[in-house]
Amino acid sequence: MESIRWLLAAAGVEFEEEFLETREQYEKLQKDGRLLFGQVPLVEIDGMMLTQTRAILSYLAAKYNLYGKDLKETVRINMYADGTQDLMGMIMMAAFKPPEEKEENIALIVTKAKTRYFPVFEKILKDHGEDFLVGNKFSWADVQLLEAILMVEELSASVLSDFPLLKAFKARISNIPTIKKFLQPGSQRKPPADSRYVAVVRHVLQF
Repeated sequence: MESIRWLLAAAGVEFEEEFLETREQYEKLQKDGRLLFGQVPLVEIDGMMLTQTRAILSYLAAKYNLYGKDLKETVRINMYADGTQDLMGMIMMAAFKPPEEKEENIALIVTKAKTRYFPVFEKILKDHGEDFLVGNKFSWADVQLLEAILMVEELSASVLSDFPLLKAFKARISNIPTIKKFLQPGSQRKPPADSRYVAVVRHVLQF
């Protein structure tokens, strides 16, 4: 759900949250037919019950004009968002690894960020010389890249030391008013998953 929070916040949209804390809450959503494939997150918007994170993010990006001006820009935004999602997915799954595997797994994630993902975005910014990733306009791709950067920095604070354009990008996007507000203490932004979060998820979803 965190990427959805980020995108709503970037668009300046206020939203309410309901958290699943018991197995019974989850089963009620299933019984009521609100979870299309039996999975969360679930977003209620515009008279619809939306599931599947990627579909939700695409809808929000289009609705709030963060999805490019044409199909060519949209497909680039999709590519960049999918790339950062791959990286963030590795980080999210690291919380579920056995303790003895976590250190090695985190080192692997940081290495992949520095050798596979961040060089791509550094080159994109260098090649077009603009402030944003696509069309020189703030988009979903920018939001998700900043989210990914901050997640990796939680694992290695110096990860951007070899990426000056990404460092500038981080500062620039972080100062957009809606983003700046979301990054302040007391916002609806959630901390990285920890052992307590993993325990709650396993209890509610029983896996």
